[in-house]
Amino acid sequence: MQVPLQISFHDVDHSDAVEERIREKVAKLEQHCDTITSCRVVVERPHKNHRKGQLYNVRFDVTLPGYEIVVKGDKGDHAHEDVYVAIRDAFEATLRQVQDYVRRHKGL
Repeated sequence: MQVPLQISFHDVDHSDAVEERIREKVAKLEQHCDTITSCRVVVERPHKNHRKGQLYNVRFDVTLPGYEIVVKGDKGDHAHEDVYVAIRDAFEATLRQVQDYVRRHKGL
């Protein structure tokens, strides 16, 4: 990556364990596509007062040459009360889009 990974926490206390999990997921993205120029990940918990509990949203912004992928994992699923599940779901959606980008650019 040309620009170092940026990880932000909004309305969530910083966690070294969460940050490490995100770094592991981004490293996997880089294994699938070596042309990623930047990646920004935001972990937030905007639903503080809703009846569904405190759900986490995880957003991946991945910049590739001539293309940007933005995945906002905010399904409102009760499983997203666990930050690690929210990270996993947003990562998997991002990975699918990165893989689609790679296939399109390899002409497959």
